[in-house]
Amino acid sequence: MTLMHYVESGGVIMEILIAMNSIGLAVMIAKAIQFWRYSLDADTHANAIASDFLAIGSNDKETMILILKELLQSRLKRLEKGLPTVKIIATTATLFGLLGTVVGVLMAFEAISKVGMGNPAAFAGGISMALVTTVGGLIVAIIHAIGYNYLVAWLDSIEANIEEKLLLYFYGEQA
Repeated sequence: MTLMHYVESGGVIMEILIAMNSIGLAVMIAKAIQFWRYSLDADTHANAIASDFLAIGSNDKETMILILKELLQSRLKRLEKGLPTVKIIATTATLFGLLGTVVGVLMAFEAISKVGMGNPAAFAGGISMALVTTVGGLIVAIIHAIGYNYLVAWLDSIEANIEEKLLLYFYGEQA
């Protein structure tokens, strides 16, 4: 059996899963490139935040740290764009797989009710659809759940790196 045969046996639901997978993979690759480029330029971003902070200024240490964190968060907010799409795909892919399972089993029972159990080929298409969409939904969900968690961890790492640079900039080795 070829891959295209499996896709065809999954019907419209499998096509939806493939579209979801394509969109999600494109977003994850774009985010990985964006995060990588942002990581390479961490010093520039830290200096820009420090410059913004100096324009605001404060003498209270706790207030300074809060303002710095807010400035950092506002800059990192742009990097978060697109991540909810990956998370939505990770959570809904299993639901689409389950929908395909239910539709496939329904088709199999419908075929059985028309021709009886004497001809297994009559209901094999429905069972095939049920199994293929279940597998497809799980594969898409697993890929996107792993990708989402990896990207969120990478974003947290970027944040920690820039935060450390800012604290060293303002407080030196005592931070």
